Amino acid sequence: MWSQSDEKSIVGRQRIRAFNNRVNSTRHHSFFFKQHMGENQAFGISNDVVPQGGSKCFDDDGRLKRTGTVWTASAHIITAVIGSGVLSLAWATAQLGWVAGPAVMFLFSLVTYYTSVLLSACYRSGDPVSGKRNYTYMDAVQANLGGWNVKLCGVVQYANIVGVAIGYTIASAISMMAIKRSNCFHASGGKDPCQINSNPYMIGFGIVEIIFSQIKDFDQLWWLSIVASVMSFTYSTIGLGLGVAQIAANGKIGGSLTGISIGTVTQTQKVWRSFQALGDIAFAYSYSIILIEIQDTVKSPPSEAKTMKKATLVSVSVTTLFYMLCGAAGYAAFGDMAPGNLLTGFGFYNPYWLLDIANAAIVIHLVGAYQVYCQPLFAFVEKYAAEKSPDSEFITKDIDVPIPGFRPYKLNLFRLVWRTAFVITTTVISMLLPFFNDVVGFLGALGFWPLTVYYPVEMYIAQKKIPKWSSRWLCLQTLSFACLMISIAAAAGSVAGVVLDLKSYKPFKTSF
Repeated sequence: MWSQSDEKSIVGRQRIRAFNNRVNSTRHHSFFFKQHMGENQAFGISNDVVPQGGSKCFDDDGRLKRTGTVWTASAHIITAVIGSGVLSLAWATAQLGWVAGPAVMFLFSLVTYYTSVLLSACYRSGDPVSGKRNYTYMDAVQANLGGWNVKLCGVVQYANIVGVAIGYTIASAISMMAIKRSNCFHASGGKDPCQINSNPYMIGFGIVEIIFSQIKDFDQLWWLSIVASVMSFTYSTIGLGLGVAQIAANGKIGGSLTGISIGTVTQTQKVWRSFQALGDIAFAYSYSIILIEIQDTVKSPPSEAKTMKKATLVSVSVTTLFYMLCGAAGYAAFGDMAPGNLLTGFGFYNPYWLLDIANAAIVIHLVGAYQVYCQPLFAFVEKYAAEKSPDSEFITKDIDVPIPGFRPYKLNLFRLVWRTAFVITTTVISMLLPFFNDVVGFLGALGFWPLTVYYPVEMYIAQKKIPKWSSRWLCLQTLSFACLMISIAAAAGSVAGVVLDLKSYKPFKTSF
């Protein structure tokens, strides 16, 4: 048994050792961050916490013990990755063909896995086991790169999160309308065109997100991520099964080695569509913007980097398998006519009840994915507000709301107002821009290179002190430049698609 004085002595030595390892002195701060830390706080840089030593309740940084595992981290990643993007992969494969389509998917999976491993190594500065933690993506950028990189990273990361929220709102509305339309077709025997306005469904999704957005942080989202992961496998499996059934009914495998043929589209359209397909595939693998935040939920030992490496391998392998199968099955079933959204583009009409289940699973999954993606932005704004107005009860005070049979829910008025306003804003923008494929492609292009490739590569080079112009440095920079070119091409293709959509679009009057 340790005496109280022994424990205090050990804790004291650990604090001194942690203090000496820091370049700058740290300041202990309260939960509401009453110490102001300068302009970097505006871009989500976390304050240091004085280590509390070993404890059953607290980690080495004084925060509550983290409980995440390989499997909870994998669930978060799969929730973020296997989203609406999987449904556009049949269309993307149709633009690229049997050779380039699967090859590009495999290439993106390798790049995503490799750069995610590089990024996970930046969770701690210095020693990978006991070094200072970086709680957010921007913390890692600040610790390894600093300067203008932090602000640029913040702008790109949070803009991408807003874009993802808009994309998921559009996708969920399309799936809900697909259920209604499928039942309408079944009831009318295909005679009724069943035109449906998208706005009520987007509003309905927004109301649900307002409720779930009151879940405080990542640690409390684990159950939602597991449910969402199960749903993603459900609709992906149904899409795969329907594709295989369609191939059997056709009696042949559709498609060609080079993709959609000239004649079905013009030469110019084929180029733009191929570029857009790259963006769709990039979006399908996009989750780096929340990787550090997911890693911050993982317990240690083993080191968080080792756990995330395993979780990344598991999740990227599983998603790549599903992507290959869904993309290939959809293209083989429909050839050049593969729909932009496999389960809502009405390549399939029957069995209608199975399509309803698949689309319901998509909606449930997107509810969870929306929350997983938006948590970093929610936390950033709330932390910044608390730092600027530490004495404001509206911002900092939690109100206990009794819930029979459960612990009281801690309601924060600022969190309620801010998150509700965010969801309403993204919902309104979604109602203005309901172009699923083009929006998905543009989001993929916007976030892929800077957040998935550039910053992980540059931080890794800085952290490992890789000499400039060495063979390893050249390889990493070549990878980064190649991905930049892909991102530019994908963005160009998606913008061209949006411009084309806008020619026949009337705000708030979109129906499908």
